Amino acid sequence: MDTDLLRAFVTVAECQGFSAAGKVLHRTQSAMSLQIKRLEDQMRQSLFERTSRSVLLTAAGERLLPYARHILKLEDEAKDLLKGGTHGEIIRLGISEEQAATYLPDLLPRFSAQFPHIQLEVQCDISDAMVKRFQEGLLDVVLSVRHKPTQSGQLLGWEPMVWVIAEHVPLAQWPILPLALNPEGCIFRAHALSALGREEKPWELRYISQSPTGINVPVQNGLALTVKTPRSVPPGCRIVTEADGLPDLGHVEIELHQRPGHSSEAFQAFCQALEAVVTDHNGIECLHLGA
Repeated sequence: MDTDLLRAFVTVAECQGFSAAGKVLHRTQSAMSLQIKRLEDQMRQSLFERTSRSVLLTAAGERLLPYARHILKLEDEAKDLLKGGTHGEIIRLGISEEQAATYLPDLLPRFSAQFPHIQLEVQCDISDAMVKRFQEGLLDVVLSVRHKPTQSGQLLGWEPMVWVIAEHVPLAQWPILPLALNPEGCIFRAHALSALGREEKPWELRYISQSPTGINVPVQNGLALTVKTPRSVPPGCRIVTEADGLPDLGHVEIELHQRPGHSSEAFQAFCQALEAVVTDHNGIECLHLGA
């Protein structure tokens, strides 16, 4: 079997679409369709059911998928062996700054001890921007807060959102709540404004920043309050309790995106280590602890 066609097949299956798979493999949608057609001709069976809204595996496609993944894994392992191991492999990680500060101190030593020659490229931004870069094929793995359903996101668990204020500031001093939030499009901002609107709490947006530092400084100095997860409460600040009278913010979903068809031993180990670090964290309500 042509492994290039198998890689296209696995990517389309995992992305559930030709366009999304083409972005991952840097090919046009028509090129992806042609590759799948060639593979189907070789197999003499249809591998996908195509509708105007979705691309689903046929029974033959479902039977082929685990074998295709295994063949690609063997190919990647053989290439690594002939190249002298994992030298030169790059893993491009997308993660928010606050997630990086929480998880990388545990993740990097654990992974480096097993794969010391892997080059890790870390890009920090808000989750929505990271997912877009992943969908464009610019990142290999992304840890994100889910903003909307995607075809590639693997749900890891849930994390509570909390109101945060400087320790020395009484909430009652503000008849109009001054807020420090991320720009438009951030799910934390959306939840905060929606919750305040439901409770008819007066507020005004005083500080807007994409950077945690730009949010933390006014909050730490008693100039505003903000919304975070418990793991990201900055020094000198406290979580606002229910007794303070602010509305509950609910939870956000934490998800992991992995580049389809990327099956090297190092990449799989990195994704497993990242998932373990996140789900072991006390602030995360994991899937296996849920329903």
